[in-house]
Amino acid sequence: MDMYSTVTVESEPYPFEFVPKQCALLIIDMQRDFLEPDGFGAMLGNDVTQLRRTIEPNQKLLKAWRAAGLQVIHTREGHRPDLSDLPLTKKVRGRNKTSIGDVGPMGRILVRGEPGHDIIPELYPLSDEPIIDKPGKGAFYATDLHAILQNRNITKLIVTSVTTEVCVNTTVREANDRGYDCLVLSDCVGSYFPQFQVAALDMIKAQGGIFGWVSQSDKVLTVLELCLHYLLNIHSKKSDYFRISIVCI
Repeated sequence: MDMYSTVTVESEPYPFEFVPKQCALLIIDMQRDFLEPDGFGAMLGNDVTQLRRTIEPNQKLLKAWRAAGLQVIHTREGHRPDLSDLPLTKKVRGRNKTSIGDVGPMGRILVRGEPGHDIIPELYPLSDEPIIDKPGKGAFYATDLHAILQNRNITKLIVTSVTTEVCVNTTVREANDRGYDCLVLSDCVGSYFPQFQVAALDMIKAQGGIFGWVSQSDKVLTVLELCLHYLLNIHSKKSDYFRISIVCI
């Protein structure tokens, strides 16, 4: 079992198969404004602990995924500073006194370059990990995500983060329409509303996986550990062969 072989993860509605080197970890909108206690989400009265519980499992998964040398892609929802890509309907929806583009607890709300728009420190991208800045809920709409995936020969996605019923669900549906298989990890995605969390995951895996598969991060970690163990054994055998060759010479 190596990074170029097909591996299987126990999932619902049935096992998810993927080739690690052709699969990307897509981390959706782990932004300060959504997850931190003094962010925009909390300002609206949401319980951010419902989202923050996803940080630790995402950290463990991200660490293992990076150690395996696999593709990681991050997304952020936000708009240009001049708000030229912000539809009026999105600006006024909810009838809140403070909305997108206004000054919030961590700078202008959901505006690119502002502190609250950035990704939380616990999951901050490495310099070689693409960040998709998206103006909408889905990661494919008005972005170059599809081009990046095609250019890197990515055919399947493991999708995590927030929120389950909005940006995660929208992205999975967009990916499905473009021919990508998606595995959503239930402990790595979160919603401010527990009932939406359950419903959103049920919709993804319903009718034989109409939009994708659902599993948990420990299932993926087990597969990654097996792959890494295989690579370490191969490396060890090559090193032993090299040492023996030197002695013989």
